[in-house]
Amino acid sequence: MKRLAHTVWVAVACLLWAGALSAATTPIPVLPGDSVYQLDLPLTNQDGKNSKLADLSGQPVLIAMFYTSCKFVCPLIVDTMKSVDKALNERERAHFRVVLVSFDPEHDSPQALKTVADERHLDLTRWTLARTDAESVRKLAAVLGVQYRAIQNGDFNHSTVISLLDSSGRIVARSSRTGELDPELLAASQRELGGAPAAGSK
Repeated sequence: MKRLAHTVWVAVACLLWAGALSAATTPIPVLPGDSVYQLDLPLTNQDGKNSKLADLSGQPVLIAMFYTSCKFVCPLIVDTMKSVDKALNERERAHFRVVLVSFDPEHDSPQALKTVADERHLDLTRWTLARTDAESVRKLAAVLGVQYRAIQNGDFNHSTVISLLDSSGRIVARSSRTGELDPELLAASQRELGGAPAAGSK
């Protein structure tokens, strides 16, 4: 019995050692220095789920900043992003993410974000509407090249910048076009998705 117990212990120890060796030799992905995902940004999405900005890595991402009470420019930003998304084929859309991050964390609760998503009929399997803290808003806006400032009535003056990130979080295209499809942004998205596997494949 003692010999059997010793044999089992040795086998378990060998398995643990092999697992540790495998983990130690598995390369850890390193983000490029110009990756937006270098920002240690917390996000809370429309369902109240918490994540990090870097969790978006691995697929091309179309990203912009907005706020839910905006009645003019922000809906047009969403229109442009929807136009790009709609112009992709099924295979491409399966590997494409679209993200909107709020300027207004004080008022844009997960419920407010979810209301906009529902009103605009956004596919929340691939679209994310998110909020973060005020300091992180400033950091993200600076990296994405978005200028904004709060004005007295609670609205924001802001530039319209839609950025396309590659799978590592590098900015590979930008657009300031709103309310309509930007062919150059679509073409850049399709280039990034060129190697995507067929929908449903693993």
